[in-house]
Amino acid sequence: MGGGFARGLAHIGVLKVLEEEKVPIDLIAGTSVGSVIGAAYASGISAKELEEIAALVRFKDFSRWTFSRFGIFNNDKMAVFLRKVLRCKTFEELRIPLAVTATDVITGEAVVFTSGELIDPVRASCAYPGIFLPVNVKGRLLVDGLLAHSVPTVPLRNMGADRVVGVTLSASWVKKQGPRHVFDVIGQCFSIAQDNMCGIWKSAADVVLEPEIGEFSYDDFVRAPDLIKSGEAAARAALPQIRSWFPAANPAPEKVSAGATMLPATVPLGQSSS
Repeated sequence: MGGGFARGLAHIGVLKVLEEEKVPIDLIAGTSVGSVIGAAYASGISAKELEEIAALVRFKDFSRWTFSRFGIFNNDKMAVFLRKVLRCKTFEELRIPLAVTATDVITGEAVVFTSGELIDPVRASCAYPGIFLPVNVKGRLLVDGLLAHSVPTVPLRNMGADRVVGVTLSASWVKKQGPRHVFDVIGQCFSIAQDNMCGIWKSAADVVLEPEIGEFSYDDFVRAPDLIKSGEAAARAALPQIRSWFPAANPAPEKVSAGATMLPATVPLGQSSS
């Protein structure tokens, strides 16, 4: 599941449909907001419960203003939020194996977390450069995983996934009106970079879902119901292809993974990709 800030609520709609259709999800990988929703779902929170939480969440629940040359906001409040919401504290306790992506801002290397403490890796994955302060995890200064794995399909393959559903959230939402402020400028720049990287991660996905979220801005948390519906619509459109993976004669369906990234191979903390 890729990044997109508030637009990432569309991921809940995707999970909702897969859950309703009883499509097994054996592995999850998330970048940025995809890591938040992925961690919540992997910890045992249902899509319906996520929908209820999304109706209450606002930008202030994740951030606070800060005076720093490294960013405008600190996302340390996200740790408090995650402790309240998540039903697990470590990757090992999760009901579904999870990969969380981040980027080493010093070396530029991709970092993929699959073990250990859960909260700080998720915070790091959401540390949007220029907006949020980098997060120090075990001595490494990390920022948003979008720079390394905009949609983490490759980490899923490295985890053993046979079938991968990649959910991408196009951020080209300022085309009609132009940027309103510095946040729009930063967001659009990353959207351009993400579009330029799409060939890499798409090659590792069997199905690519692109919810129609172009009209939504990065902070449209109040429009959660509409964002979730957009995810549902994208997932339902892909159901015929997904169902084809599970022929009636095959009692043991292949692994299916929601979310995905791409780029170099999955790299555990402390190692780097080439």
